Amino acid sequence: MRVLIVGGSGLLGGELARQCSTAGHEVAATYLSRPGETEGVAWSPLDVRRRDDVGALISARRPEVVINAAFRQTDWATTATGAVHVALAAAAAGARLVQVSSDAVFSGAAIRYDETCAPDPITPYGAAKAAAETAVHAIAPAAVTARTSLIIGGGGSAHEALVHALATGRARGALFTDDVRCPVHVADLAAALLELAVSGHHGIHHVAGADAVSRYELGRLIARRDGLDADRLPSARRADAGVPGPVDVRLECGMTQRRLRTRLRGAREFLR
Repeated sequence: MRVLIVGGSGLLGGELARQCSTAGHEVAATYLSRPGETEGVAWSPLDVRRRDDVGALISARRPEVVINAAFRQTDWATTATGAVHVALAAAAAGARLVQVSSDAVFSGAAIRYDETCAPDPITPYGAAKAAAETAVHAIAPAAVTARTSLIIGGGGSAHEALVHALATGRARGALFTDDVRCPVHVADLAAALLELAVSGHHGIHHVAGADAVSRYELGRLIARRDGLDADRLPSARRADAGVPGPVDVRLECGMTQRRLRTRLRGAREFLR
């Protein structure tokens, strides 16, 4: 296939590029500030906020599949408007679209959310992701929107970097014991997205790990895997710290998992 990964220089985008290249697909990927390192990938600079640039690139590349992994947590124009630009250009090119979304679209009031649950965001980032979902559904009804959770890799994720900094005293702060998510390994997530890309499925899918763990428990798992002293990790309660945003959000992935060959492992397994 001809695959275009929008936002290919990030943790998820890089793993998507690697898996696509390994599978023998013709892979192109975009970056905002610097290209990724995956060999055999055609890298192009792209700011998804520029509608004409997005349209020109997708028209020139003629991809069969577009996976949009581009986002910026503090920038509505990238996360929401950028997703609209990608969806419009993919539809015009007749490309299959996979839009990566987030558990941030939920408030946490219900705690457990399956694929049928409607967004109720309480943060600007969650609202931007929810807006992107709505736009993608309207523009490209045959597209897949995949909500995911904390993405963990082999040391390359932001959470892993924070754990290392806290455990070695290079950073101040704490990991919350009451902030619960369903972390997913980046390799599992990328494989699942590629499966969905070549499937006949459409609409909302949940692609998260099997275990619901707090950020503190996740930190301890990472520390033990990496040979760090987990007892040095400071803990706190988000409720006491007054940090805005959802607290306990658990993505139920039953419907999606039944459609996949890729097994979505839990953090207690892939960090063992």
